[in-house]
Amino acid sequence: MSSFPDILDKRMQTLRPPEDFLKKIHEQGRLSAHERLEKLLDKDSFIPLHRYITHRATGFGMETKKAYGDGVLAGLGTVNGRKIAVYAQDFSFMGGSVGEMHASKIARTIELALKLGVPLIGLNDSGGARIQEGVDSLKGYGEIFYRNVLASGVVPQIVAIMGPAAGGAVYSPALADFIIMTRKSYMFITGPKVVKASIGEEVTFEELGGAEVHATKSGVAHFLAENDDHAIEIIKTLLSYLPSNNTEDPPCIDTGDDPFREDPQLDSIVPEDPLKPYDVKEVIDKIFDKGSFLEVHALFATNAVVGFARLGGCPVCVVANQPAVAAGSLDIDSADKISRFVMFCDAFNFPIVTLVDVPGFLPGTFQEHGGVIRHGAKIIYAYSEATVPKITVIMRKAYGGAYIAMSSRHLGADYVLAWPTAEIAVMGPKEAIEIIYKKELEKAQNPEELAKEFAEKYRREITTPFFAASRGYVDDVILPRETRGYIFKALAFLRDKREKHARPPRKHGIPPV
Repeated sequence: MSSFPDILDKRMQTLRPPEDFLKKIHEQGRLSAHERLEKLLDKDSFIPLHRYITHRATGFGMETKKAYGDGVLAGLGTVNGRKIAVYAQDFSFMGGSVGEMHASKIARTIELALKLGVPLIGLNDSGGARIQEGVDSLKGYGEIFYRNVLASGVVPQIVAIMGPAAGGAVYSPALADFIIMTRKSYMFITGPKVVKASIGEEVTFEELGGAEVHATKSGVAHFLAENDDHAIEIIKTLLSYLPSNNTEDPPCIDTGDDPFREDPQLDSIVPEDPLKPYDVKEVIDKIFDKGSFLEVHALFATNAVVGFARLGGCPVCVVANQPAVAAGSLDIDSADKISRFVMFCDAFNFPIVTLVDVPGFLPGTFQEHGGVIRHGAKIIYAYSEATVPKITVIMRKAYGGAYIAMSSRHLGADYVLAWPTAEIAVMGPKEAIEIIYKKELEKAQNPEELAKEFAEKYRREITTPFFAASRGYVDDVILPRETRGYIFKALAFLRDKREKHARPPRKHGIPPV
């Protein structure tokens, strides 16, 4: 029978990485798995799972390579009083590689997150599959992936990549809702050596799968963190907006910001010239509670802006076109960004507020050949599928298929507002009159002057928001300064919205992925 000192000694072995390892990673500006958990969780709240588990592999020297916990800490705890399930891979043991028992701990953590209805947090730092364990390692990955899918849309899943994530290690994060990458981390399916051997391409770790690449180009990373501490702060901030599971509403707090506050600067924020850009983030900051906007995917597909904000203290999802980038046009990447975010918000009961200023889908062979039709259809699918309250504000341009896609009345928007600067039509006045009045313009002595007259007539009679309002497609035309109060009042009624009974029975739809 073990003595008390023996038990305590074994417990300390699960808490102390080797001193030389700690010194090395601290010099790199990184933390150990144990230190990461200490910074993330409330003091003394951690309940460990499988503390003393070890692998059962034999051969290839594995008999002498054993450590309690098998390279991953897992368990339950609280973050600012909120219950979570969490695992943290320990790079000090075999590079955080995933073997059978290592994977079983993560799989059980996901299962508990589902049973308890709490968010799942993963702190990843793994070189990939433990090759000494062969197919047992792959089996372990499969069991993690399967549970990630079961948890999708049921509990929030957040993963922070704090070191390497190679091979099979990338797919569990890819199945999560949000990925945070530190600047010293990287993700790729195959590393630079394999890339060179396979296709002759020479590339560095950072160029292939560095954090900045995934935050700006691939869109794999939703947040870019400067270091481990910053990543943990992002997790805590993100959790403050999220419900614990899909049966709860997002948590409201008292922000002290009057929901009926008006900002007169909104009345002049949209330039009179429809071709002149402006920063939609300034609009967001003035409409929603001060300092409450948490942007998601801030560095990816910047012609669209998505994120969480509060209105009257309660979280909402914000989706907006960004006129400061590519005139706010939709393209392949922004379509993916918007549709994925809308689907998450619908799954976890966030009202969606959409701010529209979109001239259309970006033209060109690159977009067409890349499948902009299929990707654009994702936005239509996501908004149409969403049953949460949907409020749309048309600020300026809303043309063609992009107008329909951006949460229009025709896709089930519950309340549609327009500013006096709104222009709603199949296309812009200039392009429209070139088609409608083609013959007249060809015969005119001064076609430029006549084109201006026709464009103004088209703008006055067709694109005006009052024309769309007369058809019932816009509920009200309001002063921009009134937007905050209008949205707040509408949400007070729409939060109790029920729509699922009107949907046809089916196993699931088939999105245009």
